Amino acid sequence: MSSPMERTPEPDGWTRTVLRPLVHFVQVLARWIGPHLALVLILVIGGGFAIAFTAVSGEIYESVVEKDGLSALDEPALNAAVDLRSPGLNAAITAFTNVGGPIGMPILAGTAAVVLALKRKSVAPLLLMIVAAAGSLLMTIGGKEALGRLRPPLEFAIPPFEYSPSFPSGHTLNATVLAGIFAYLLVLGQRHRRTRVLTVIVAILFVVAMGLSRVYLGHHWLTDVIVAWTLGVAWLAVVVSVHRLVIMFLGRRSEGGEV
Repeated sequence: MSSPMERTPEPDGWTRTVLRPLVHFVQVLARWIGPHLALVLILVIGGGFAIAFTAVSGEIYESVVEKDGLSALDEPALNAAVDLRSPGLNAAITAFTNVGGPIGMPILAGTAAVVLALKRKSVAPLLLMIVAAAGSLLMTIGGKEALGRLRPPLEFAIPPFEYSPSFPSGHTLNATVLAGIFAYLLVLGQRHRRTRVLTVIVAILFVVAMGLSRVYLGHHWLTDVIVAWTLGVAWLAVVVSVHRLVIMFLGRRSEGGEV
């Protein structure tokens, strides 16, 4: 297999005028430490900005809620969830939300990344998943530390109870990032548009369901989930964009979905 540094294509159009400094930086960095380490380093830098963005978002969110009453969305959503509850549904949604928990989601995402890495004979899927997960975790911790928002009262929650700060929803944020990365990796290897669209739809439904499950169980306010979705999509965009930048401008070929 030819080196990814050989015959690096010249950027053109919008890239020449706007992204040239970034493209040049990636090219130089990859020649120095290799494309995979370059990918990791750039993502770590992007993760630092993402964590800072999370902390700032928490402060802005708190100010907006206090001034404009956006928290008025929270109590009606929780009341509606309580009205929908039944023993069978409670058990089913609890089992589902555990998939996105601190044990279930890493196992699921890690297994998927290893399978893809072995199938494609590339460490890129594993690297992407690890860095994406690390950034998501740091954003979750940073947001909780920045705001320290209380969860809904325990009388409205379904056991097992959780006691960490409520903002943002870690289950939702991690599910958004990891399911998004997995869907992205799958799409790279899929040749038919219909299959790609189906993959994206399934990932979106999973992420939406995970977020709503947190509200249904009374473990998070609706606004915690909404902000977690936006933060997750923002970090996902950073990871995917950097990966595309690396493979596009370092001459990396992705035939058959190889990444």
